[in-house]
Amino acid sequence: MPRIPLTWLGELVELPPGTTAEQLAADLVRVGLEEEAVHPAAVTGPLVVGRVLERTPEPQKNGKTINWCRVDVGPEHNEEVPGGPASRGIVCGAHNFDVGDLVVVALPGTVLPGPFPISARKTYGHVSDGMICSARELGLGEDHEGIIVLTGLGFDEAVLTPGQDARSLLGLDEEVLEVNVTPDRGYCFSMRGVAREYAHATGSVFQDPAEPVADDSDAPAGAGFAVEVHDEDPVHGVPGCDRFVTQVVRGVAASAPSPPWLQRRLSQAGMRPIGLAVDVTNYVMLELGQPMHAYDLAQVVAPLVVRRARAGETLRTLDDQVRQLHQEDLLITDSPDGSAGGRVVGLAGVMGGASSEVGPATTDLLLEAAHFDPVTVARTARRHRVPSEASRRFERGVDPALPVVAVRRAAALLVEHGGGTVDTARTDLDQVPARPPVVLDLDLPGRLVGVPYTHHEVRSTLVEIGCTVQDGEQAGTAVVHAPSWRPDLVVPVDLVEEVARLRGYDAIPSTVPAAPAGRGLTPDQRARRTVAQALVGAGFVETLSYPFVGPQQLDVLGLEADDPRRHALTLLNPLSETQPQMRTTLLVTLLETVRRNVGRGLEDLAVSETGLVTTPAPGWSAAPALPGGVRPTSEQLRAVTAAVP
Repeated sequence: MPRIPLTWLGELVELPPGTTAEQLAADLVRVGLEEEAVHPAAVTGPLVVGRVLERTPEPQKNGKTINWCRVDVGPEHNEEVPGGPASRGIVCGAHNFDVGDLVVVALPGTVLPGPFPISARKTYGHVSDGMICSARELGLGEDHEGIIVLTGLGFDEAVLTPGQDARSLLGLDEEVLEVNVTPDRGYCFSMRGVAREYAHATGSVFQDPAEPVADDSDAPAGAGFAVEVHDEDPVHGVPGCDRFVTQVVRGVAASAPSPPWLQRRLSQAGMRPIGLAVDVTNYVMLELGQPMHAYDLAQVVAPLVVRRARAGETLRTLDDQVRQLHQEDLLITDSPDGSAGGRVVGLAGVMGGASSEVGPATTDLLLEAAHFDPVTVARTARRHRVPSEASRRFERGVDPALPVVAVRRAAALLVEHGGGTVDTARTDLDQVPARPPVVLDLDLPGRLVGVPYTHHEVRSTLVEIGCTVQDGEQAGTAVVHAPSWRPDLVVPVDLVEEVARLRGYDAIPSTVPAAPAGRGLTPDQRARRTVAQALVGAGFVETLSYPFVGPQQLDVLGLEADDPRRHALTLLNPLSETQPQMRTTLLVTLLETVRRNVGRGLEDLAVSETGLVTTPAPGWSAAPALPGGVRPTSEQLRAVTAAVP
């Protein structure tokens, strides 16, 4: 689930000074975003800026050379040294720094991510009174070869002083809120979406980072890197890709470290900094909600072709796994040797391929931002068991207006922090269909929710969430055009839910309906309860077990091959591969309960169970696989009902 650093959120929406993660969670829950967790500050204790005063290399017997350092950590933390300036003595194994450098020092009492508490300890013949930290030790990246030299990260030496709090300097003192996003609100898998919801909850001013801007390209929209989409056999009648934007950026230090602020935000959001190109695409995804991919331009050949997989094709993905592709998988392919779409370079919306991965020698990049069908991406991600950050967003629905905005944002960040130039030409293959409007009876929210909303309240609420509202042909109705980032608003009751949510669930009265007169328990229910109560009265303990069993458990009972109890329903996606069937008798699970208790030394047992068994009828067949994304027909629903055991 998305993690929300408060300082980042504060750049998109006004936060009151001193806002805590708990206060933010209380505000967001009013609009339906529940708190998943509050992640405390990454580092606690005295983490300070230090200036290296002395560095004495000392070779060791094991062939390693360590540095015995004297470090000025400020008047509050320094210790007096006879014949020398006040400082702390620290042993350090890194060699990428020298006298005069400003570094990050964890003094005794600091707790680093892990958790890893720091204390004074004797090592290599010295008492090391703290630790000079690397990026990985602080959770700011994977670099562990050398310690952090602050000026090398872009900090101005003039504003750094020994003893200064490095936690606030590096953003390591900040709480991070993790929120639970329901499947229909995929736009909240971004800082943009959460900031918008906070504005709805509190009335704060929201600044949309994806506001449309004037086209700065003089070239036609399709004049960039060539792209083709061929999807003659979509999985459920919906094209797998209806928008695809590419942009070439040349002369970029693609594998250079990202600036500290960007690395810090990625780490706070739960992502690992890798290098400038990958970090920028991940940053834009977290900020806007648009997944992106960066290709090494030298490793791809135009045109890119978006198509379905062919029988027998494979792909080595970025996680170094070779995957057997399914004919429903949507692929990104390029065209080596003049063969259009002949080589697979990525699983669309899920994961890129290793062949076009950005590497240390990469200087020219091809940026991709696209809009893929949620059902296609969800099926591919589950089929290959690759729940990537991109697939989590695409399968919930991504704003189709974002790709060009995301590409511009990423290109600007790359040029700002990695040099290079952006090609004038850009490709924007846009085939996004127009969404039909929703005709809403303005009295419907009041009738369904039970709160007398006025027509003005309904209209203003829908405008607040980004809808365009016009008068309908009939009095008391409105024609509502949902915003591009809300693909879930398709029928009137969806709009009713939004009115109830933003007007406040606490405004809905709690009315307990009168219970209708009943006829009591059925004879079967009375019989079961009587038997259960008699067993409990006789000293039996009533148990409840999972209804899943395996063929080996039936073998233990010595059942014949043609025994009806072996005719069990097999699950396609069982919780355990050893228990893929639904039980046909309670005896199997009851004996499993006995075995588990006896195995824990409880031998004096009297247990019983009242539960359901599954007994498929003769001639029973499995339920048909229904297509996703469309409403099943009456015939399909009847076939599903008939297939229930």
